[in-house]
Amino acid sequence: MTASPIPEPEASEHDDGPAACVLVFNANDPSGAAGLTADLMAIASVGAHALPIMTGAYARDTSEVFDHFAMDDEAVTEQARVILEDIPIQAIKVGFVGSPENLSAIAELTSDYADVPVLTYMPDLSWWREDQIDIYQDACSELLLPQTTVLVGNHSTLSRWLLPDWSAEKSPTARDIARAANEFGVPFTLVTGIPLPDQFIDNALCSPTAVLCSHKFERFEAVFSGAGETLSAAVTALIANETELSEAVAEALGYLDRCLDSGFRPGMGNVLPDRLFWAQPEEEEVLESSFEISPNATRH
Repeated sequence: MTASPIPEPEASEHDDGPAACVLVFNANDPSGAAGLTADLMAIASVGAHALPIMTGAYARDTSEVFDHFAMDDEAVTEQARVILEDIPIQAIKVGFVGSPENLSAIAELTSDYADVPVLTYMPDLSWWREDQIDIYQDACSELLLPQTTVLVGNHSTLSRWLLPDWSAEKSPTARDIARAANEFGVPFTLVTGIPLPDQFIDNALCSPTAVLCSHKFERFEAVFSGAGETLSAAVTALIANETELSEAVAEALGYLDRCLDSGFRPGMGNVLPDRLFWAQPEEEEVLESSFEISPNATRH
């Protein structure tokens, strides 16, 4: 018996989806604070479609990271290769991928798509052993940064990594960090959480020669988990939608500020950004509808 050929799907009104697709390499975070959960929600919220490649899993709660289990690099490569053969991508985001082997695999993949912008986010790894941090960051410098279009990270994290021998009395500026990143081939660096007087923080997008834009925000009193993941994912999605870089940074920072302002504490640890703040009903709507909900179906 000869199998019938499978007909080509017909075009329909449902073929039009988000304007861009973002390939995301990150670990699963069971708390929902960071990792793939943060990436998926933030990317969708700013109007793109996330293609998540799981590189490992955290053992963590909303307070701290206890451990991380990296996936085999072949499993990471196979996940990505299969989806890349099916869907065109407009941007790539790389979060924490757990091992030098995974960094090598991702660097090889990104080199095959040299025209696609790559955003690399370096989180705070202080929960890890110092020797593991050094090995991982050295591999990132050698393998991934030469493929990176935009590097994103907190001022203290990037300073310790890229300028370990800094001895000046004043802390390095965002441009100092951008120059250090450029030595590995990174054209743009977004430095976040730069301390300012009076409980303000600055966030600066820099090239090696200039500060392209900076945005100051008042510091929240709460301690958050997942802010950096949220910001970096939003920037990547906006870049994928062909937003100019400085404008993408400004829009993503505004989005993050709203997420933090609407933050919530689901457990006994830190506050998480509400990446879907725009989907929450207004207070008046909640009051009007609360009388229509049966007692065993109430929201907490």
